[in-house]
Amino acid sequence: MDTRYLLTFREVAKCQSFTRAAEVLGYAQSSVTTQIQNLETDFGVTLFERWGRKIRLTHAGEALLAYSEQLLAVLDEARANLSEQAQLAGTLRIGTVESLAAFFLPPFLQKFRQEHPRMRILLKPGICHDLRQGVKEGHHDFAFVLDWLQDHPELVNVNLGEEKLVVIAAPNHPLAQVEKIEARDFIGANWIFTEAGCSYRSIMESVLRDAGAAIESSSEFGSLEAIKQCVAYDLGIALIPAIAVGEEVKNGTLVILPFSHPDVRVYRQLVYHKKKWMPQALLRFLELLTASAPPQPLPGKSDLPAAR
Repeated sequence: MDTRYLLTFREVAKCQSFTRAAEVLGYAQSSVTTQIQNLETDFGVTLFERWGRKIRLTHAGEALLAYSEQLLAVLDEARANLSEQAQLAGTLRIGTVESLAAFFLPPFLQKFRQEHPRMRILLKPGICHDLRQGVKEGHHDFAFVLDWLQDHPELVNVNLGEEKLVVIAAPNHPLAQVEKIEARDFIGANWIFTEAGCSYRSIMESVLRDAGAAIESSSEFGSLEAIKQCVAYDLGIALIPAIAVGEEVKNGTLVILPFSHPDVRVYRQLVYHKKKWMPQALLRFLELLTASAPPQPLPGKSDLPAAR
């Protein structure tokens, strides 16, 4: 079987159109039709059915699409593995939460770029659940999350250490004058939260509920800078990673409230797929990350893949 047939089949399934797939692939429509017919003959099944003005996959087509994705991925891996240049060039795709992108990753990325100047680095921000899903679906080579320790059957989760979380406020906020704050002291407080789905937001909301400090008023922003500015203008208090407010605390525009709770804890975690093929450049990036702080893998899980 010509593997190009599988590429054509995948594109037709994506476009739900023989005509559109032919345009994308640069083929004549008749060529696309012939390739699909050859696949149907080889497997003895019908792959597409008409659905209104479009086409859609049959059950057999859906099954073949899943197999095609696996076969094409293996072929891509073989090409990359056999290419010496692929060890030194390419794209490093990283999904990360904003605070780690701004305050944790830059020195590692700088060192990596110095050693591998031909590697392109793409950073994609997101929340923890979406970042893990992006790794599962192959959108990210790695993801960096701030989350409680957890295990996933398809993923390797490397614990790079605890990241301290702090509650911040404007210097003139009433709670800034309290020597020690308990969760119940936040009753009636205005909160400025990160976006829904953020792990440490969920943790804090749970702690507040358990303490009977129901959230009466809150705002939500997807940007740490926006949150810090609003807190500085005394529009509310916020829970964010301590690394993100060092400069503001030093300058006196923000203060850290004397609050701690055993459940309000998250860890920097490096996440990648168990089946991820690692060229030398990606392995080197892992080495840089774990050289200064040895990884603490989750129970029963290995930390780094063997070099290959």
